[in-house]
Amino acid sequence: MAIVKPFKGIRPPRELVEQVESRPYDVLDSEEARAEAGDNEKSLYHIIKPEIDFPVGTSEYDPQVYAKAAENFQKFQDKGWLVQDEQEHYYIYAQTMQGKTQYGLVVCAHTDDYMQGNIKKHELTRRDKEEDRMKHVRVNNANIEPVFFAYPDNQVLDDLIMRYAQTEPEYDFVAPIDGFRHQFWVISSEQDMQTITAEFQKMPSLYIADGHHRSAAAALVGAEKQKENPNHTGQEEYNFFMAVCFQASQLTILDYNRVVKDLNGLTSEQFLEAVSKNFVVVDKGTDLYKPARQHEFSLYLDGHWYSLTAKEGTYNPNDPIGVLDVDISSRLILDEILNIGDLRSSKRIDFVGGLRGLGELKRRVDSGEMRAALALYPVSMQQIMDIADSGNIMPPKATWFEPKLRSGLVIHKLY
Repeated sequence: MAIVKPFKGIRPPRELVEQVESRPYDVLDSEEARAEAGDNEKSLYHIIKPEIDFPVGTSEYDPQVYAKAAENFQKFQDKGWLVQDEQEHYYIYAQTMQGKTQYGLVVCAHTDDYMQGNIKKHELTRRDKEEDRMKHVRVNNANIEPVFFAYPDNQVLDDLIMRYAQTEPEYDFVAPIDGFRHQFWVISSEQDMQTITAEFQKMPSLYIADGHHRSAAAALVGAEKQKENPNHTGQEEYNFFMAVCFQASQLTILDYNRVVKDLNGLTSEQFLEAVSKNFVVVDKGTDLYKPARQHEFSLYLDGHWYSLTAKEGTYNPNDPIGVLDVDISSRLILDEILNIGDLRSSKRIDFVGGLRGLGELKRRVDSGEMRAALALYPVSMQQIMDIADSGNIMPPKATWFEPKLRSGLVIHKLY
């Protein structure tokens, strides 16, 4: 059973939303945030990337930076750039990318569901990144940015969402960086809110699509507050954290590709010979070549694209991890041939989200920065859910969801 509830969102007035909203904190660095914020004092970057208010080079982990986030959050409220709704609501958040729209319900999920495994994860988290987000939640006493969940398709919720989608949204804008359309509706009907709560209660699990560290941080801060409150009842706002939940079938997962700095001492011919042990290798020429199916990969090397198809027996179709292309390529190419075993720490490899396209892989290799590139066929949402249900964890850098959630459309206070 998935426990969700409506909440009194803190939101920008309609006329200010495009000045306040921003990209998520973890998709850009400090200098990019500084440039995007420019002289816009209403930009959410002043709260989620507050190091931009300090001299260049100031660490984003400096205690004064976290304090500045809280100061700016209060300033935004004092000046009316963020205003709390008087009543509890659910919200609908729609994103349109390349003609395809996905609709999410903005809810508060229960920290106990995360701690007990009812909110399922498919990636490992790092303690240092958890602690960073925990500090941000603690100092603001709020979930400034939502996490990104998926839920099994539900016709009742789909019908409800589509009914709202026919009405005028509260927000409707095209973001300047990604060029995608973002729309937002407020659900005020008590009956509709009860329906949403009841439908989620029928779901055995929710699935983290993106935001594993934010989910962990929110749940851990909630657990801290439970211990600190002698009169804890379980109904306090700190028991909940903000999430945007999308039907699994609507989500778009792009390929998450690899570029490597060297061939581990091999010549190109030796490398291709080694690859041919476990893959059928076909030279596709100089035109961009994208994998067309699972277990097919595209290799870019010396100005040529190659199709690599995993041979039978190189993976176990009954193993939810071993059947993944990210695992096949990691085991049989990156580790076995190139001696790149730890994708999280190796300096010889980098990762390129699929939205940048194959052209970005070609550019980085042709420039001499990288020696070769490997493009993967994207994983499916069903694969992610199956792995999460089995209690397994996906290999690093396996999923790239687009579009990313914009931050600043709504915020959840923990009190």
